[in-house]
Amino acid sequence: MFGLGMSEMVLIGIVALIVIGPKDLPGMFRAMGQFTGKARGMAREFSRAMEAAADESGIRDISNTIRSASDPKKFGTEKLKEATGFSGGPATQALAEERKAAKAKLADDLAKTQQENAARAAVKAEPAKAPAAKAPAKKPAPRKAAPPKPVADKPEEQA
Repeated sequence: MFGLGMSEMVLIGIVALIVIGPKDLPGMFRAMGQFTGKARGMAREFSRAMEAAADESGIRDISNTIRSASDPKKFGTEKLKEATGFSGGPATQALAEERKAAKAKLADDLAKTQQENAARAAVKAEPAKAPAAKAPAKKPAPRKAAPPKPVADKPEEQA
């Protein structure tokens, strides 16, 4: 209401404590609370009296009528209903036919795409179904070195 922040209220409390004194401070706060309550009650009563007077004079009905007439949402909806004839005039039927044609075209395109995807999948699956190539023959085991041949005694040379 007055725009007092927490720091301002603390400052006012400290000044009140120094000026009034700790003995009389609770009584002063009680009196301020009662005064504030009475002021709020009077403001509420005044506001209710003004609302009652407005109701009696019909100003509220006029303001509601003006608000509803100036509401862009309602105004747009009513104009849209008038333009379309709400019962499905020729403009609405033409739009419905366009939408049906677009839906049929999309359905055809979707079916065609699905067939193409199925054909691609079949082509990719073909090589996998072909008979497997023969596995390469096992490499021959490496040859072990042959044991050394025994050395035969040479015949002595004949003289």
